[in-house]
Amino acid sequence: MKEGIHPKYRPVEARCACGNTFKTQSTKPELHLEICSACHPFFTGRQKLIDTEGRVERFNKKFGAQTSEQRKTAAKAAKATKPTGATKRTRKTTATA
Repeated sequence: MKEGIHPKYRPVEARCACGNTFKTQSTKPELHLEICSACHPFFTGRQKLIDTEGRVERFNKKFGAQTSEQRKTAAKAAKATKPTGATKRTRKTTATA
């Protein structure tokens, strides 16, 4: 490696938006993170959404976050409203000799 061209690699304290701090090394003097392993849903198993525009609520309202029980009752209601006498139409084909 050439000397004098590489940035200084020094220990820094990284701060997350959740308040977690930890020591690491970086070329930058300080690190400010939006998400870390202490607050990320993949590592914690908890879903933590920060939604300022209401997109999640609109999605749930439009498509519905249903539980399995709600899906079962919705399927039963759909079966009850479906006419039972409906038959499938088939097209007859004739073979020419």
